[in-house]
Amino acid sequence: MGKRLAALEKQQDHEKLYTVEEGAAQAKKGATAKFDETIELHIRLGVDPKQADQQVRGTVPLPRGLGKSKKVAVVTRGEKQKEAQAAGADLVGGDDLVEKISKGFLDFDVLVATPDAMRDLAKLGKVLGPKGLMPNPKSGTVTLDVAKAVKELKAGRVEYKVDDYGIIHVPVGKASFDPAHVAENARAVLAAVVKAKPSASKGVYMLSATLSPSMGPGVKLDPGQKF
Repeated sequence: MGKRLAALEKQQDHEKLYTVEEGAAQAKKGATAKFDETIELHIRLGVDPKQADQQVRGTVPLPRGLGKSKKVAVVTRGEKQKEAQAAGADLVGGDDLVEKISKGFLDFDVLVATPDAMRDLAKLGKVLGPKGLMPNPKSGTVTLDVAKAVKELKAGRVEYKVDDYGIIHVPVGKASFDPAHVAENARAVLAAVVKAKPSASKGVYMLSATLSPSMGPGVKLDPGQKF
């Protein structure tokens, strides 16, 4: 552990469980790197990710965004193209955009598609899959309501998904944010995860929650507080 991180660790009360607002303020104090660190929320759940009926996944709009607008591309046809453009999509197309992507064009952060366009995009699994750009109904990127998807993604919608260890990792802001805004975003994610609790999950659902800057120590939140 470096001297900077060791000094920050000493300032932490590792026995205390913080409210979301207190945790956001502490996480901001721990962000002392020379760049604008991302504040991340890590949630450990009492689920077995290997069981299909205990998967926890979804999307949630962050009320305060993430400080950077995503570049959104939409593959669709007809009137839906006009809807996507009006909603603020950066790139909109049909077969032309599919062909462009097939040749290696990936200058976008997220790809949205209507269900009728997925047959063509499915052929591009080797191009989109490794980059995590393949549209998926569970992440809200395969939808008929392209306008809503584009607006939410541009405003700061994030996807959450439990990993193989039962942990969810989600960015909820930047060190430059007001701590109250980080807390607001974190509460939105926590509330969404609580709401997404699988009926097959037994016992304690939320085991722990931590806020941490990307280069600083984690701050333990009280998982029993109201979200």
